[in-house]
Amino acid sequence: MIAAMSRGGRPVEWLAPSSLEEAGELRAQRGADTTVVAGGCFLGILMNQGFVEPASLLSLGRIEELRGIEVRSGELCLGAMVTHRRVERDRVVREGWPVLAEAFGLVASPRVRNQATVGGVLADADYASDPPAVLCAVNARAVLRSPRGERQVPIDELILGFYETCIADDELLTEVRVPAGVERATYRKFRSRSSEDRPCVAVAAARADGNLRVVVGACAEVPQHYPDICADASAGARRIGERYAERLEPLSDSRGSAEYRRRVVAVEVRRAIEAIEAGE
Repeated sequence: MIAAMSRGGRPVEWLAPSSLEEAGELRAQRGADTTVVAGGCFLGILMNQGFVEPASLLSLGRIEELRGIEVRSGELCLGAMVTHRRVERDRVVREGWPVLAEAFGLVASPRVRNQATVGGVLADADYASDPPAVLCAVNARAVLRSPRGERQVPIDELILGFYETCIADDELLTEVRVPAGVERATYRKFRSRSSEDRPCVAVAAARADGNLRVVVGACAEVPQHYPDICADASAGARRIGERYAERLEPLSDSRGSAEYRRRVVAVEVRRAIEAIEAGE
C-alpha cells in the first residue's frame, strides 16, 4: 500500500506494507531515502522540529509478524512492534525477565507506553531513553534483517552515538532477543524534574553466571559499562559506584549538569548493586 501525505507543502510518501517480506523489499529499494516508522513517538518530534525530513516513511504498523512475545530456546524474543506497555504487563516477561517489565513500566506515561515500541526505541538511539541501559545489562541482542541475510548485534554495539546506530540502509530491526540466566537484576531511574520525565541518570545492574554487569544510561552518547571495574572482586558497591563516577564523562543538559550527574551516578550505582546483592 502506497499513499501520500504532505508536510509543509512537500509530499512525503507513506509506505505501509502488510508483510515483513514486502517491508524488507521496500527498505532495500529505498535505502537512505526512507525513514522507518515503528511507534512514531520520537520520530514525530524530530520531524516537527525539522531535524528529519524524509522523502518517504516506511510504516511497520500493519506487520503482525513483528508483534510477538515468545520464548524460543530459552530466550525471550520481543518483536520490534511490541509496545512498551505489553512488555510491562506481559506474564511471560514478568515471570522470567521481571527487570524488563520494571524498566519499560517506568517510561513516561501509559499513553506513551501504549504507542512506543521495542524496536523503535533502539533504532532511535536516543541517549535519554530508559530501555537501552537495561537491555544492555541483560546482554540483549537486536536482530537485523535485509535481503543479504540476518545478523544479531549486542545492544551496546547497535548504538553508536547520538541518534546513530549500526543499522544499514537496507536493514530492518525485526526482533530483540534476551537470554535467560540472569540471577538478579534491577533498574534504577533517577528523575530530576517530574515523575513522567526521561531519566537524568539510568542505572541497570545484573548478575549472571556469577558475573556483575552495571550499565549507566542517559549520561552520555551511548550506555556506559566498565567490565574491569565490575570484575574487581575486592571492590564493594560503594567503591564501584565511585569508580564509575570517576571514569564517566557525562554530558550536561536540561536534566542536570555533568558534575551533578557524576554525584548521582556514584549513589545510584551503589544502590543498584546493593539491591541485587540483597536479592531485591
